Amino acid sequence: MSATAPFDPEKPSSDVPFDSFELHGQVRKSLSVAKNIVIKVGSRTLTNLPDLPQRLAEQFRALKDAGRRVVLVSSGAVALGVKRLGLGARPTELALLQAAAAAGQADLVRRYDEAFGPHGLVPAQVLLTHGDLSNRKRLNNARAALGALIDCGAIPIINENDTVSIEELRFSDNDQLSALVTPLVDADALILLTDVDGVLDEQGARISFMQRPEDFVDQGAKDNVGRGGMAGKLNAATQARRAGATVVIASASTPRVIERVLAGEDLGTCFPRLMSVLRAKHHWIAYTLRPRGTVVVDEGAERALRSNKTSLLPVGVLGVRGEFRRADALVVVNIHGQEIGRGLSRLSSVEVTRCAGKKGAELAALLGGQSDDEVIHRDDLVIWE
Repeated sequence: MSATAPFDPEKPSSDVPFDSFELHGQVRKSLSVAKNIVIKVGSRTLTNLPDLPQRLAEQFRALKDAGRRVVLVSSGAVALGVKRLGLGARPTELALLQAAAAAGQADLVRRYDEAFGPHGLVPAQVLLTHGDLSNRKRLNNARAALGALIDCGAIPIINENDTVSIEELRFSDNDQLSALVTPLVDADALILLTDVDGVLDEQGARISFMQRPEDFVDQGAKDNVGRGGMAGKLNAATQARRAGATVVIASASTPRVIERVLAGEDLGTCFPRLMSVLRAKHHWIAYTLRPRGTVVVDEGAERALRSNKTSLLPVGVLGVRGEFRRADALVVVNIHGQEIGRGLSRLSSVEVTRCAGKKGAELAALLGGQSDDEVIHRDDLVIWE
């Protein structure tokens, strides 16, 4: 199938399995009614396409005229800062990376401002750290601020605040940031723009439609311009789909690629939204929070968690790994070491260790007279399907 042809539901395609062909057509068509759209562009894409801000401005104007709401997640500050500071190559030292980000961020926003102005668009810079999104109060503040900007007609341009981010509190890349922004703005579509036509198979042919991005093994390598790669985009696709968004990975160099993807054309690689959408809090637990420890559960607890959506009780715990406090995020694994879910702990690692496998009066004696304490309450627990 041509990379630029409209999707034809009557014409079979060699890159779409027969049993998913009808679904593919439905998913592509659904993009034509998407209202809230997140667009992500990476450092390498901006470097290779100097006129990309102008291309985006033209398409954003058309989308806004059609009543659609647009948010842009843009990398590029460090790459631009490296040039402005005459560093020659992307530094590895954290302080120099932060300096490059500070110098480049001003240049990045200036480029968007100059491109957007002639089209009557107002860019609004929003810099986020992982700490902003891992704290519920700050996350809700970010949600409200983004909503206000969009309601005022501005185009939020979101980037990681690399100048102040430290390694342990950074996003893995801006692909992940775009996936975390998706539920913040209730996006029903996420478009990841890159420098290839989409996800490619072993022969280098574009894969038009994928239902399980987590099954794809990326053979590509990262470069010294950005931090992402196809693996990061596939992870972002998985996360955004759980927030209720259809995801497309497509080439930024394709003329009017955003408008055409949202019109249902067969461009890039498309991932359908999932029916089992996670609530905002559960998405935050599953994908934003960094786990502080691990709890190992027995087979009975695993069955109960998977089938009944119950809370995790001390009696089903075999042991813990790591040190954590109450309200910290935990990974839940079975006896084979397979991760089955994540949740917020209601007990500390010391308390869980003491009461593991206990119940009734014995548990009450350890917990000061309370025999019904959960390790993780079901409202704070996400079990993987």
